[in-house]
Amino acid sequence: MLTHIYMVRHAESEFVFGNERSRGLTPEGVAEARKVAVLLDDIEVHYMASSTYARAVQTIQYLSESKNIDIIEYENLRERAIKGLDYKAPWEELLAAIKRSFEDLDYALAGGESTREAQNRAIPIIDKLLEDYRGKNVVIGTHGNIMTIIMNYYDNRMGYEFWDSTSKPDIYKMAFMNNQLQSIDRVWK
Repeated sequence: MLTHIYMVRHAESEFVFGNERSRGLTPEGVAEARKVAVLLDDIEVHYMASSTYARAVQTIQYLSESKNIDIIEYENLRERAIKGLDYKAPWEELLAAIKRSFEDLDYALAGGESTREAQNRAIPIIDKLLEDYRGKNVVIGTHGNIMTIIMNYYDNRMGYEFWDSTSKPDIYKMAFMNNQLQSIDRVWK
């Protein structure tokens, strides 16, 4: 019996330096969040989890309301900061660091979190959900980097190139037999 985890990368959110936790969706992001709910409407959802960041919660909020299922927030599913949150860096520097972090799982910029550190905090939650909801469907509101880091733990081919190819929002269905990944399929259209 397969367990499915639907990883829902958050919709469009305007970047505001120093406002990682509370920045919400743009009007376009809200419209996309409504599409997420429509796209997943036919799926029987048994549990909903999310990062504690507003944009991740808001992206699955309409689905939560339509399914009448509360979203349980997990701090350890928050986005990975590749650099210290008080350090402004050019986008090119961040991209290079993200790429390197998938080649060297222990790499991060000063004050940042490595891929391995992010996996060490997030994977126990995923494993517990796989155990508690075996044979069921779980939806997780997430972020591009931590989503890829989680997928990378189960399939090391999921790295920088995959992360760079994702959209906002995006949805991937991970199918597990027990705690062994069987497949990853893109659901977002």
